[in-house]
Amino acid sequence: MSDVTPPEPIYVTRPHLPPLAEVTRLLEGVWERRILTNGGPLHQQLEEELAAYLGVEHLALVANGTLALLIALKALRLQGEVITTPFSFVATSEALSWNGLEPVFADIDPHTYGLDPASIEACITPRTTAILPVHCYGFPCDVEAIQRIADDYNLKVIYDAAHAFGVECHCGSLLQHGDLSVLSFHATKVFNTFEGGAIICPDAKTKKRIDRLKNFGFVDEVTVAANGINAKMSELHAAVGLAQLPGIDAAIAERQRVAEAYRDQLTDLPGLLLPEFGQAQRANYAYFPVRITDQAPLDRDQLVERLRAEGIVPRRYFHPLIPEFQYYRSNASADPKRYPVAAQMGREVLCLPIYPELSSADLQRICRAVRAAITGSSPDQP
Repeated sequence: MSDVTPPEPIYVTRPHLPPLAEVTRLLEGVWERRILTNGGPLHQQLEEELAAYLGVEHLALVANGTLALLIALKALRLQGEVITTPFSFVATSEALSWNGLEPVFADIDPHTYGLDPASIEACITPRTTAILPVHCYGFPCDVEAIQRIADDYNLKVIYDAAHAFGVECHCGSLLQHGDLSVLSFHATKVFNTFEGGAIICPDAKTKKRIDRLKNFGFVDEVTVAANGINAKMSELHAAVGLAQLPGIDAAIAERQRVAEAYRDQLTDLPGLLLPEFGQAQRANYAYFPVRITDQAPLDRDQLVERLRAEGIVPRRYFHPLIPEFQYYRSNASADPKRYPVAAQMGREVLCLPIYPELSSADLQRICRAVRAAITGSSPDQP
């Protein structure tokens, strides 16, 4: 038996944690006040600080990103069909189904990975009431074209911005677009509160409605005015968020360091297409999606197996596509011929590991393994 200890596996992401001492300091106040939830002082403080950081006026915190989507859709009182993307995490469509809405899958743009405006327009029927695009990987959708379509057909627009924390476009915060935008603060996201999420609201009236919906629909102690749900963020999760926020710019800068290292070292490999982050005025480097095209000597799934053999665990985001899951196969729009670009991306895209603490040594290890798999060289070569 070999005495050589195999290297630690490198996963696609690793949760970024705030200083424990700062979380502890904030929790001491929670223990003193004994206010654990229901919009306590840390919850209120985090709403204010996040709104200021993100460049938005109104932000409602919730317990997770999926609840944020559920409530956002409920707040707009939608019915019928909602045009959305097949190329996303399944929660995007599940939020529609839970609200009794029918997802209609349109195709995506191969550069932004967001909904293709032309495909959106082709999917509109008399039953269409809204569009639910995703700022996939934090890359901005074509927000102006989508808004023009929405205005022309009198549709609502709800952005799943789970990947887009801190991203800025030509006019400031990307989160200002649409009727509502939804964030996730899951452990794997750029900014996390362990679990959490938020809804970006255009005005105080909308925020008030959302705040009621996330608290069972209560207006006051004796009045329930809406069919609400319990989606409140606790003080513990708010404490984590408050401790995270001062270091978020440094964390994003470290993500950029990783992205630039990949671009420097993987730029000349045949059949490997690297992402372009210049679509945003300010990117957050949430993911590093590469495409393995038919010009490469191996396909995406073969590359995954080669990397896993070296202890590197990338992810095929997004595979399978949402319409390929059993629950959605009977959907009327679940036909790959309707979304050929998304189907192609589902076969080609692979997300390489990226997180602030990814060391230079591990970066080199990943790059050597990718290069070796594509060129046929040894992963041990520098």
